[in-house]
Amino acid sequence: MSPLSSGLLGDLDPTSDRAVFRQIADQLRDAIDRGRFREGEKLPSEAELVDHYGVSRMTVRNSFSILQGEGLVHAEHGKGVFVRPRPPVRRLASDRFARRHREQGKSAFIVEADTVGSHPQVDSLEVKEEKASQDISTRLGSVRRVLARRRRYLLDGRPVEFATSYLPLDIARGTQIAEPNPGPGGIYARLEELGHRLDHFEEEIRARMPSPEEVRTLRLAAGVPVIHLIRTAFDTEKRPVEVCDTVMAADAYVLSYQLPAT
Repeated sequence: MSPLSSGLLGDLDPTSDRAVFRQIADQLRDAIDRGRFREGEKLPSEAELVDHYGVSRMTVRNSFSILQGEGLVHAEHGKGVFVRPRPPVRRLASDRFARRHREQGKSAFIVEADTVGSHPQVDSLEVKEEKASQDISTRLGSVRRVLARRRRYLLDGRPVEFATSYLPLDIARGTQIAEPNPGPGGIYARLEELGHRLDHFEEEIRARMPSPEEVRTLRLAAGVPVIHLIRTAFDTEKRPVEVCDTVMAADAYVLSYQLPAT
């Protein structure tokens, strides 16, 4: 086994009160940040790090665990530990729901996938009428029942988000919105065809750790949080016409906003 390249990683500080495994994690993190280990690249093996630092395998494994918990790396059984790719998709809030995209027959997800050159897919689709939760009812103006559209989105075969849209039944029942495929431009295009010209959207965003079900659905690695976004769409009459509850893999997206100065 060849030693690690000179200067790739430093030495431990025996005078530091910082635990050895944390010092190793610090050095690996710094090397990743500086681009010495690139996205998708394999980190030095346990054996190489044991030899370089003169520590036990358990110490190295504890260092890897820190980086995994931070979402910087992921382990592949029998292959090693790799630098996790940076978020590939930039969601530009000021553009993603632009009417011109709907008029071109494209949903926001397709537009974003095209921007990064990825292949978009939608699966796990469920469309059904159901009782509205108290929160959804309040957001939609005290409706009792809604049409719920549940789907999962994938880029190049990787699940990156799942979402549920809730629409008032007096708008959606018996329309193409209630079909598995709502047609070009998605449900927002259909809403406008039904006379509900969209005026604005309100979004609430928070980051949190995922539930076990979300880990399974999005195939999340250890330490990867999710972005939980709830969006309400309003028409020009100020009526809320849709609430979309979305959970996104935080390592798959950058959320980009433009804010007015006044």
